[in-house]
Amino acid sequence: MATFLALSLSTSASVGPLAGAMAACTAQGRLLAALRSKIPLEPIAAKGDPYMIWHTQEPPRAPAGTLCGVRFEQDQVHYHLSTFSTPAAARTAGFSVTHFGACGTCSTLQDLAVYLEKPDLTSPVRRCGISWDASASLTCLEDLGFSAACAQTWLYNVNNTRRHCLSVCIVAWITSEAPTRKDGRLNDCLQCDEDRSGPVFKATAGRTRRNSGIQSSIPRPNEEIAPVVHDYVPDLAPC
Repeated sequence: MATFLALSLSTSASVGPLAGAMAACTAQGRLLAALRSKIPLEPIAAKGDPYMIWHTQEPPRAPAGTLCGVRFEQDQVHYHLSTFSTPAAARTAGFSVTHFGACGTCSTLQDLAVYLEKPDLTSPVRRCGISWDASASLTCLEDLGFSAACAQTWLYNVNNTRRHCLSVCIVAWITSEAPTRKDGRLNDCLQCDEDRSGPVFKATAGRTRRNSGIQSSIPRPNEEIAPVVHDYVPDLAPC
């Protein structure tokens, strides 16, 4: 499978309305608009804080080869998400791969649009999590574009990381520490989040940028980026 290439969307504060519209009319802009226009049927809901559910044990890991597939209804607007054990099983059922790993609360195409549009989610999610008002933090996450269930999952993740990693992360934020060291290792804050919050988040959210074939602002080895191409979205209207 071909690796998905995320196209950049170039804009400028000085462009006029016509130029701005033309700038937005790119392959990336058309894909984002199409993804956000689709409606999931029976999306997976957030059912309680998964960090409380799994605090005494490791969350279940999907077997190798597991994937989340998407299949559109005839109206090309509504779609189903379903977990399959192999790509062949998904194809047989008429599904396309939208990410590897089991489907979860962030598997919707709306959430995919956020991951594609925002290579850096660390900074905006951190800003949303600064507030001790859970309602305000949740609204902030939803304003980033996440579906309700995905935003709630991110909030659980933020709260868990704050519980376990606040002291080390404060140092990283104050010193504006780079996300990775010269040898490629994550900084202490991101490594703490990866270790203490990552496994439960992946098991609950389903979709991550890496398993969706998307590079983020945090440098990752190419072999960690799944070979997913998002060419299954109908109605990519021409400009």
